Amino acid sequence: MSYISITGLKPKGIIGFFRFWRFAIPSFEQAKKAKGIQFCEVKRIQGHQCTLTVWESRDAMLDFMRSGVHLKAMKSFRRIATGRTFGYESESIPTWAEAFKLLQEKGKYY
Repeated sequence: MSYISITGLKPKGIIGFFRFWRFAIPSFEQAKKAKGIQFCEVKRIQGHQCTLTVWESRDAMLDFMRSGVHLKAMKSFRRIATGRTFGYESESIPTWAEAFKLLQEKGKYY
């Protein structure tokens, strides 16, 4: 069983757009190298900058989420973007269509 994490964010305005990317690129690089990562992909869907990551466990995802540049990004989030997150355990990786549908239907909005 793996832990699936899905995010979909929209930067706020032009300044938010640049701030978002200042954090997004290094955060993605951090995720690709994080302990416990099994799958890591990004995609733009309907104006949302989305991530789909698969982790050995929820704890591995939380360790990543609370460290490095990703932690800095989270502290700046409300100033730079809006969006949703959703996480769950699964035996399989969802398709992007499935992931985005889950995000819209079950994701927590920020």
